[in-house]
Amino acid sequence: MINLGALALADIAKSGLPPKERIIRAARELFYLHGLHSVGVDAIAEAAGTNKMTLYRHFASKDLLIAECMRQICADFVTAWDQVAPTCAGDPKKLLMAWLEFSFDRKTHSRGCALANAAVQLPDKDHPARHVIEDYKHKFREMTVELCRDASLEEPELLADQLFLLCEGAHVSVESVGPEGPASQIPRVIEKLVASHTRQTGA
Repeated sequence: MINLGALALADIAKSGLPPKERIIRAARELFYLHGLHSVGVDAIAEAAGTNKMTLYRHFASKDLLIAECMRQICADFVTAWDQVAPTCAGDPKKLLMAWLEFSFDRKTHSRGCALANAAVQLPDKDHPARHVIEDYKHKFREMTVELCRDASLEEPELLADQLFLLCEGAHVSVESVGPEGPASQIPRVIEKLVASHTRQTGA
């Protein structure tokens, strides 16, 4: 499940939330479980306890609904990180390691990373959801560079790219062979990679 709080898919329709919120929550869950193209607006409306007319009143097209789902996934991630970050205040390297662990744990579920999955399913570069995903991924990379630099690690941009590619590949691995496969080694690999960029002091 992707950040639906205590609500399971079957509970969304009777949650008492406003129709728009129910539609977004149902769409996020269905898109993640079954894919963007396999889920139609009828299924989303039914899961949300509403109808297509109401859905289209809030979202002029399915593409715009997909984009909003991606936008909320990104926003939820940022909000959650803002709650974790203060626990590492004053220790740049600890903050970097917490960022990497948090990022991987938050995105690693039975179906991998929701954003990466969506990007693969949306080859049209002009799709509104692509812009949301690409903007977030760029910001994720920039954040990683900044944290590497703050931690005084060598070649921070190279390290950030290595970490980015490592985590993106791990998300794909989770979906193809499960979390107990190569992705289970991610914490150790990250530690070794960061250590290799740590400046050596003394003789």
